[in-house]
Amino acid sequence: MPAFAHPSAAPYAIGAEERDAIAAAIDQDELVELALTLGNIPSPSRSEAAAASFVFDWMAHEGFRPRRVGATPDRPNIVGEYGGAGTGANLLFTAHLDTESPSGMPEQDAFRYRASTLADPEWTKCWLEDGQLRGYPISNDRGPMACFLIATKALRRAGIGLAGKTWLTACPGEIGPEPIEEFAGVGFLGKDIGAHYLFHHGGVAPDYAIAAEGTDFGLTWQGCGYALFRIRIYGRGLFTPVLDTPEAATEHPNPIYRLGPVIDAIHRWSRQWERDSVYERAGGLSQPKVQLASVRGGIPFDFGAGTEVCALYLDVTLGPQQKAADAYHGIVAAMRGVDLEGFDVEPVVVRHGFEAEAAQVAPLAGAVDAATRLARGAAVERAHPVYSSMWRDHNVFNMHRIPAITTGMPRWRPTPEDMASSALIYALTMLAVCGRGPVEQRGQGASTVYGDAPF
Repeated sequence: MPAFAHPSAAPYAIGAEERDAIAAAIDQDELVELALTLGNIPSPSRSEAAAASFVFDWMAHEGFRPRRVGATPDRPNIVGEYGGAGTGANLLFTAHLDTESPSGMPEQDAFRYRASTLADPEWTKCWLEDGQLRGYPISNDRGPMACFLIATKALRRAGIGLAGKTWLTACPGEIGPEPIEEFAGVGFLGKDIGAHYLFHHGGVAPDYAIAAEGTDFGLTWQGCGYALFRIRIYGRGLFTPVLDTPEAATEHPNPIYRLGPVIDAIHRWSRQWERDSVYERAGGLSQPKVQLASVRGGIPFDFGAGTEVCALYLDVTLGPQQKAADAYHGIVAAMRGVDLEGFDVEPVVVRHGFEAEAAQVAPLAGAVDAATRLARGAAVERAHPVYSSMWRDHNVFNMHRIPAITTGMPRWRPTPEDMASSALIYALTMLAVCGRGPVEQRGQGASTVYGDAPF
């Protein structure tokens, strides 16, 4: 990936002595232990409570003044903080508490995964093997979370305070789920109770934000959204004994038999959408993709007369400048070219993508570049397109005009050295953005008192 041609200067210039002091304060073994401990707390989406409690207790023990901010008591955002007693920009770090895994609902997982896939220990277990950290929770997103927690501890251990404030946040629901069909209500909320809720109700006012996730040390300030379209195909249900089976499947009254031509039409549209949606700017290259997510038709236990309705669920990635309506019109046009008794198209989930304005995000990008040069001896590079072609929670902040990026350690099989390097980059970025301020002793609420008057 290319380096950024003209990175802006960071708000605060870091000296070699500060860099060396922070690097010396990062305990690599402690970092790995924290990441593994966090990673081995089961935390699939909708079950983040135990991980949230651990992060809260760790922040409290380390003196980062945590609080819980949640739409529901069992799925809180955890918000800690460091610095803020001087005058400087505020920086927010966020990582998500939920980890990749099957849903945990056996009746659903059996229709999505093979038994061998469900048995993969890396869904829920993390360990160090052959010098690499294994386990999906480490990659997404406990590793980056551990890196910015240890980074903040290293600043304090090195005796370096921050003028501006750094918020340390851990959020539920970034991976999902989404309330759809009968899987509805608060219990199936994902992103709405995570960083979205944090931004509006978390008591934070960042000038900049970083979604700490694996990017192989790259950086991007744009991200994609998505829409899930339900495409219902209508036909006629006939009692099987009286059915006159037609010669061609496309003449069958049961809409399940029409799936072949429908899928062909949707596939042709998808390929055109992907070609037309490529979006490249200084902050990244986005390549939106399309894929069928699921199919529903009829009721297995109530058979004998076919079905009148069959539905496809189409997952459409939306680039930073695209709207769900753009995809909707194309899907409808594609469906009108298929011989059907009837159909309808409805977007059952919509989340648009966003990007930071290049000039506004430049100081933050410059800070990460300066930190990367100090930590790794090379300029920061633009992240691989996959990282700017998905949803990450920097979208939430760019949506609200807070310049935000995503950046972090290697996504797959990081080494302890990789993680220590990422922690150093995060710590140096905090200092470069927020500026050096009064030294904050462990447990002091430096940012809650101005003069002699408590807030």
